[in-house]
Amino acid sequence: MTALVWRGTGAASLLPLFLLAAVCGIARAQLPGKDDASIRVEIRRTAFGVPHIRAADLRSAAYALAYVQLEDHGARVVVGLLRARGDLGRWFGRDSMESDFLAQRAHAIAVAKYPLLEQSTRDVYDGFAAGVNRYVATHPAEFPPAFAPRFTGHDVAARDVNVTSAVQARRFLARVAPDTVVTRPAAPGREAPPEGHPDPVDEGSNAWAFAPSRTKSGRAILMRNPHLAWTAGYYEAHVTVPGVLDFYGDFRVGGPFGVVGGFNRSLGWATTNNAPDLDEIYSLDPDTNAVDRYMFDGKSFPLQRELITVTFRNGGGLSTETREFWRTPLGPVIHRGGGKIHVLRAAGDGEFRGGEQFLRMMRARSLSEWKAAMRMRARVNSNFTYADRAGNIYYVWNASIPSLPHPGGGDTAAVPARRTADIWTRYVPFDSLPQLLNPPGGYVRNENDPPYHTNLRQLLDRASFPANFPEPALGLRSQLSLALIDNSRRLSLEEVVALKHSYRMLLADRVKADLIAAVGRTAADSMVKGATDLLSRWDNTASPTSRGAVLFEIWWRRYAEGGSADSLFAERWTSQTASPTNLPRGLGDPSRAAQSFTWAVAETARRHGRYDVAWGEVHRVRVGAVDVPVGGCGGLLGCFRVLNFRTEPDGRRSVIGGDGWVLAVEFGDVPRAYSVLAYGQSSRESSPFHADQAEMFARGEMKRVLFTERDIARGTVRSYDPAAAP
Repeated sequence: MTALVWRGTGAASLLPLFLLAAVCGIARAQLPGKDDASIRVEIRRTAFGVPHIRAADLRSAAYALAYVQLEDHGARVVVGLLRARGDLGRWFGRDSMESDFLAQRAHAIAVAKYPLLEQSTRDVYDGFAAGVNRYVATHPAEFPPAFAPRFTGHDVAARDVNVTSAVQARRFLARVAPDTVVTRPAAPGREAPPEGHPDPVDEGSNAWAFAPSRTKSGRAILMRNPHLAWTAGYYEAHVTVPGVLDFYGDFRVGGPFGVVGGFNRSLGWATTNNAPDLDEIYSLDPDTNAVDRYMFDGKSFPLQRELITVTFRNGGGLSTETREFWRTPLGPVIHRGGGKIHVLRAAGDGEFRGGEQFLRMMRARSLSEWKAAMRMRARVNSNFTYADRAGNIYYVWNASIPSLPHPGGGDTAAVPARRTADIWTRYVPFDSLPQLLNPPGGYVRNENDPPYHTNLRQLLDRASFPANFPEPALGLRSQLSLALIDNSRRLSLEEVVALKHSYRMLLADRVKADLIAAVGRTAADSMVKGATDLLSRWDNTASPTSRGAVLFEIWWRRYAEGGSADSLFAERWTSQTASPTNLPRGLGDPSRAAQSFTWAVAETARRHGRYDVAWGEVHRVRVGAVDVPVGGCGGLLGCFRVLNFRTEPDGRRSVIGGDGWVLAVEFGDVPRAYSVLAYGQSSRESSPFHADQAEMFARGEMKRVLFTERDIARGTVRSYDPAAAP
């Protein structure tokens, strides 16, 4: 028997599961019967391991989705469900139980609200849980003896429940009660992390949508790619229930509704992160005549006391810890002191319909149906970029953002609240959010910046939106995106794919000339002069064969180290600039830039043997046995093909995040699409689907998506029924 090793969330939390079973004394439940009459489904695996699930109903489809996720990712799915029901401490010990307190509250909400979900949503949750249970029961060698947690739909639904916690008020608590905040070492500066440290992962995404007027086929095209760590768990799958659902997208490992983007026969969407201000801290007056009460609307109300008990492994047995939490109908109490009771009122607190909203979006057949699903407001944030077969393109800066009756307090100040009129009680209406439908120029796009420059032909006016909306900003990655698509060029789907893989490093366009001039004014030695000649010849890209990009990046890290954003550039970007896509540019400190370059030339040669080393000699995709050169760089360097790296013991830098799952789809009578999942369908190193897309990704290529029944049948390499598995 093989014992898996699971990683918990706390320190030193690796432990073989067969030991855990002995500790916890869990009895094995009855093995499900070989034939499950209620499950009617077929899984067809095509090339690269993509599962195409064809089921008679939603419950069967979700059952199969859980099963294939466990085939490819094993214990990760189970650990996620243990976390969702607040059981990590029971399995992994006290150092892993911290999240259990909040998880138990989310789980209680899931149980209480479950009957309010639509039957179709409950069918998905119940089916997913049954699929997990089936896999665990039929693959005992992968789990400890007697391990049978018997997950339910409540456990799966708990993953989609939003709950507010004091962590969201960390900056406020650091000011008013610093002793209550766990301090952490300062993160490396985003501009210049210390050498040898991993790059900060650009936790964002790119998204484009092109109208028929901008495509050679006369059909709308959607492109998306998220930028997260390569451990984020994107999972590519196609789920079909005839007459009910036909959806192809990225399901996050561990649940049925982590759907960040994808498409059906009629439409598709992409998400990119945004950062709306979704909460306010209010200060309430305590009732001076009673304990644990507060005054509001001229009346005294009791604080609601919650006791949550978590079980945790303690050596050879189990122990419990109980913590006290206080709440009000406005939100949780985060601090009491200074004669005030501070509460955090956050959008989406207790929201349990996130999965239901995604299922409606997946089943929508028109823009009006899709927007009706969005108006549920169960997904509280993210930009959404949309395209459909009717030729519509659409963008919305989505946020369940409070409609404030007062100036915002920010994240370090509390707003006094003595009556209902003092607090926010509703969201800004969905139709009042920043959005564009079929704008001139035939495109919409977002790369995580605020929404105002979504389309340069139809700018959104910041003054039209409330004060708690973000201020304008336009980073280098967004500016490069606009440079690539804000034109009249008509594109094919294949040309969109090629354009998405641009290796251009926009930062070099903005500062290289100033750098060369600054070095030319110094008494440089022959090696430094040779290096400036190299930069002059360099094509300003981070392509695998580019010589000059490695030197430029090492120089920029040195130059930016310790510098502020205001000091790095000669001309900074501001919201008032008349040329929003041409700034920043130039060097704010040419003398320091020249000194940093002299250092960088020697340092590059020391690390890599020569200062003119090619980008791909240093920067690699390493997955399984694959070790190949790759092009792309961080968004702060102005790359659209975003990749983040860490330095390995051999001095090479391997990808740890950035582009991972990429999709481009054209909406004709039948969708036509390409995709790639860089780190593969399976995290099991023994799987043929672990590293089989890595080289394709490194070359900037994508596989053809199989969507029609005919193509899937031709491409099937394995077909099976998980309910009938032995």
